[in-house]
Amino acid sequence: MLNIGVALVPVVAFLVALWLMDSFRLVRPAAIVGAIAYGGVAAAVCLWLNAWLMDAQHVPATVLSRYIAPVTEETAKALLIVALVLRGRVGFLVDAAVQGFAIGTGFALVENLNYLASIPDAPFALWVVRGLGTAVLQGATTAIFAMTFKMLSDRDERLALMAVPGWVAAVLLHAVFNHRLLPPVAQMLMLLIALPLLVLGVYARSERATREWIGAGMDLDIELLDLVGSEHFAMTKFGRYLRDLQARVHRPVIVDMFCLLRLELELSVQAKALLLAREAGLELPVDDDLEASLAERHALRRSIGKAGLLALKPLQVTSRRDDWHRHLLQRGTTSSS
Repeated sequence: MLNIGVALVPVVAFLVALWLMDSFRLVRPAAIVGAIAYGGVAAAVCLWLNAWLMDAQHVPATVLSRYIAPVTEETAKALLIVALVLRGRVGFLVDAAVQGFAIGTGFALVENLNYLASIPDAPFALWVVRGLGTAVLQGATTAIFAMTFKMLSDRDERLALMAVPGWVAAVLLHAVFNHRLLPPVAQMLMLLIALPLLVLGVYARSERATREWIGAGMDLDIELLDLVGSEHFAMTKFGRYLRDLQARVHRPVIVDMFCLLRLELELSVQAKALLLAREAGLELPVDDDLEASLAERHALRRSIGKAGLLALKPLQVTSRRDDWHRHLLQRGTTSSS
């Protein structure tokens, strides 16, 4: 029981600590459980692949551990993060870190359970190294990939390319750890100090930035929403920009662009209000007409078309965080029903 505890508990405790640090509760417990389950499936696939490479292809264990496993394991874990970012399910570095570490936690749990079943008579020191070293590594590398990918994808539209730096960093960290350059206990202690501090440091900074963005962003959105509904809108840079587009775009499309601008601001205000209420310990119900608003948003985007949406980019109405606002509000509707 002591071996099982030290092999499995530390990485789960770190994940729980990360989730509790998020005052906005950006990631639901169900999503964390799903990420853990995905990590477990990824671990099972990688364990099968490793066994096949050693048994059928006669790949030496050292080559597999140092050069192949870091690539296959970090790739398998990263795929879910890429899918979540592409679908607008990750809004900030905070939830990227939580979901990334949850995937790594699931991977580490299945991997260590496999070791516990395979070598039940192993010394206690092995489980200390695996529980406090290897397991934390699996979570931290995926969290680092998730935060790096989210940060870079917010700055550049080329998402496939933006995934490369974080993936390379995760693979290199994993490979260096598997090279055993230091004695196992010394390497474990170094990893246990360095990687969690790195993740927690970036996480805490992102938490502050998220709070500032939500507070200041809500004030700005409310001001813009009031301005959009006022008679002075035509005098603003937004109004002038839409007026200038009339030379290239049909008037009905311009009207749809104006409606989309107003609707995105309304949804953004609702999403930020939901987060601020959640930080205060309240569950704010979303508007009853949310489904109608989302259907209108979808219809407006189809009517405007891809070229029109590209033309709206300077007004920041077509960012991936708009999709995250929609996801957050739909989630709120589900939880309140």
